[in-house]
Amino acid sequence: MKNQEIAKIFYEIAYFLEMEDVKFKPYAYEKAALTLEGLEKDVEEIYKEKGFEGLRKIPGVGESIAKKIEEYLKTGKIQYYEEYKKKYPINLDELMRIEGLGPKRMKILYEKLGITNLKKLEEAIRFHKIASLYGFGEKTEKNILEAIEFAKRSKGRFLLGEILPIVKEVYEKLKNLKEVERIDVVGSIRRMKETIGDVDFLVISKNPEPIMDFFVSLPGVIKIWGKGNTKASVRMREGFDMDIRVLPKRSYGAALQYFTGSKEHNIALRKIAIEKGLKLSEYGLFKGPEMIAGEDEKEIYEKLGMDWIPPELREDRGEIEAALNHKLPKIIDYKDIKGDLHVHSKWDGGKNSIEEIAEYAIKMGYEYVGIADHTKFLKIEHGLDEKKLRERNKEIDKLNTQYAIRNTKFRILKGCEANILPDGKIDLDDECLKEQDFVIAGVHSKFKMSREEMTERIIRAMKNPNVDIISHPTGRLIQKRDEYEIDFDKILRVAKETGTILEINSYPERLDLNDLNIKKAKEMGVKMVINTDAHHVDQMRFIELGIAQARRGWAEKEDIINCWSLEKLLKFLKK
Repeated sequence: MKNQEIAKIFYEIAYFLEMEDVKFKPYAYEKAALTLEGLEKDVEEIYKEKGFEGLRKIPGVGESIAKKIEEYLKTGKIQYYEEYKKKYPINLDELMRIEGLGPKRMKILYEKLGITNLKKLEEAIRFHKIASLYGFGEKTEKNILEAIEFAKRSKGRFLLGEILPIVKEVYEKLKNLKEVERIDVVGSIRRMKETIGDVDFLVISKNPEPIMDFFVSLPGVIKIWGKGNTKASVRMREGFDMDIRVLPKRSYGAALQYFTGSKEHNIALRKIAIEKGLKLSEYGLFKGPEMIAGEDEKEIYEKLGMDWIPPELREDRGEIEAALNHKLPKIIDYKDIKGDLHVHSKWDGGKNSIEEIAEYAIKMGYEYVGIADHTKFLKIEHGLDEKKLRERNKEIDKLNTQYAIRNTKFRILKGCEANILPDGKIDLDDECLKEQDFVIAGVHSKFKMSREEMTERIIRAMKNPNVDIISHPTGRLIQKRDEYEIDFDKILRVAKETGTILEINSYPERLDLNDLNIKKAKEMGVKMVINTDAHHVDQMRFIELGIAQARRGWAEKEDIINCWSLEKLLKFLKK
């Protein structure tokens, strides 16, 4: 597919434009690149079928950018990009990964020292040529050197599920300081992106010095990048950076909005402000010299004529227009889930008994929990055959009887995570499948099938009347394995026809479906379920990550079947 190739070029064009301090145009190229990355269909196919007008209809692609896509498809090059590469023969692949080395600094390094790649950058630092440049200094030079070493060891992005527990712990420690009046986590953590670059905290305080001292001495801090009266920056043992800023109360809401991002969302807001004769920054919303909003984040949006937008939606993917027209969806809340339908028990090698899982689910406030043990094809996961599954179901029946005697409405549901074999068949007989309250089916082998073969494999499973849910539908493992080659639009159409539910798998390495696919499924009217795929009761807490993913995908309670009551859920599953 040409999508990724063109997206990469557009990202680099945006970077070149930022080097030259061009306003707004970099955002246009970044937005087009993001769209191309998430586009299911190959842009080359779109062009073959619908020509230039087909390119124009791609969201975020205007006439100028469409012409560049057309040029690349015809010639394999974009002249506009080639001219920039001649002007700045810089290896952006290498240098863009170096923290603290933004477009402006990169331009200075190129013009003053002829630095075009990582090797030349390291040489310049070794001979201390950077410290003397305007805007750099010895500390910056040292920080860049450390950032180079870090970039060699890490891609610089971390799984949300890995970082979030650490962030919550730090947040609670800071919140308990008597000097802290208010504290918020901002940036990509507040937007709950699936991977995180760094972590930012905002604070209101009349006495910030003790907060700065406490922050830089936190357990796990291995490097202090900087410490001032109202700002500090550190690196944690796990490899990510954390910043803290203390702000005046009158500007806190504006700063909360600004530092939450995304950059694309913020640029769109600033444009709206300009159109209204206003100026928006992290310090407030101004009409001339007068600040008309700043203390409260919601007031910023209100003064711009918009509804407040939940942080998870702030990616400039239609939320701006929806907020202006007061048509934002009422996305699901973190407290809306009534049960988890994908938990593995001791029967298939999980760590907990069914009773332990049920009791943990009750503590979480659930009305039901679904036991979805692996089936026989997955021998490595102690998959259950028909006989073993029926034995397990007898245990579930006994436990449900006990809950009924205790006059509790809690219910354990009998399910399984069956395997979709390479030919699309399920690895259990239909009679056994019919006996379950629900059946999840997933691909657990032969991931490298062709796009057509994998698509038909999943579709055949969806057409089995006993299959209710497709688990982790695209098969990705974040930073480890790409999605299967599938025609996701076709899968959505069949899911709609068959009433098949698609899973949003909350496991940190999966988060599958991703937010873009969730939004597509919602728009197609395909129902989804948020599950954890837990193999230990502690992992049932991962549900928060799946909910966040669903929120980023604009999902509402009606879109997610485990936001429903048990009665409504069972009625839907049995139809």
